[in-house]
Amino acid sequence: MTGTAFRLRLAARGVDGITLLVLPALLALVALFVYPFAFGLAVSLAPKAGRFYANYQTFFADPFLRETIWNTLKLALPTTLLTLLIAVPVAFRVRLMRRQRWLTTILLLPMTLGTVLVAQGLLTYLGPRGWFNRGLMLLHLTAHPIVLTNNYWGVFASLLLTGFPFTFLLTLSYVSGIDPALEHAAATLGGGARARFMRIFLPLLAPGLAVTFCLSFVQAFAVFPSAVLLGAPAGSTHVISIAAYQAAFERYDYSLGSAIAMIMGAVQLVIVVAVLASRSLFYRGPVGGTKG
Repeated sequence: MTGTAFRLRLAARGVDGITLLVLPALLALVALFVYPFAFGLAVSLAPKAGRFYANYQTFFADPFLRETIWNTLKLALPTTLLTLLIAVPVAFRVRLMRRQRWLTTILLLPMTLGTVLVAQGLLTYLGPRGWFNRGLMLLHLTAHPIVLTNNYWGVFASLLLTGFPFTFLLTLSYVSGIDPALEHAAATLGGGARARFMRIFLPLLAPGLAVTFCLSFVQAFAVFPSAVLLGAPAGSTHVISIAAYQAAFERYDYSLGSAIAMIMGAVQLVIVVAVLASRSLFYRGPVGGTKG
């Protein structure tokens, strides 16, 4: 078979030079995601003692370890929902502003600081002698400092602060992509602000908001520095990432640590699939209408 005939046969099957450009990305996907996942799964199924599922049995049999799933969900789900609820109106307002770049840059600053620096700052700001408590006592809103660090609320505030820029940036890109002519047409037909949002923007934004929720949730579910610095790592903020770290690097049981990481990934996958699947329940219909 000549080279030309072989190329023609590949082209008939949809494989050509442009298709081969996918190969580098495919190799990167295998090297960075598929192989680490397969390796971690194999390690988790090779416990120090017992059957191949002994690590998973250990995790679910231990209430202290099992509770980490709930502790993490208690942090990740509310912060993700709240950041999304805040990001949507802010994005709608920012898209109409002339100096959008400046405000966007300011809102993105917490993302550039890093979680550790934000946690250190919140330790000082929200501490018993921090500016927040001093302000409340100065205004006679409270007689004693409110405990906002080394507990659930400290981690909650940190996740909210560091997660908002990411959520806002994604939401702004979706909101800015909707053609303003649709809103203008609805307004000329007598549609109020609520009707325009519910009947035009929300259906168009639903797929993007679902993806934004998933990405923000995955980011929040992997909380670690904030849970250690601002939370109670042995108590209410004993999240699943801390359990994996302690198993792998304090007890030197890499197999159990990998099993906990696998469980962590499975929980995230369940939430993500549930959210993406619920899009069709929320709205069914065309979602075209973006610019271009």
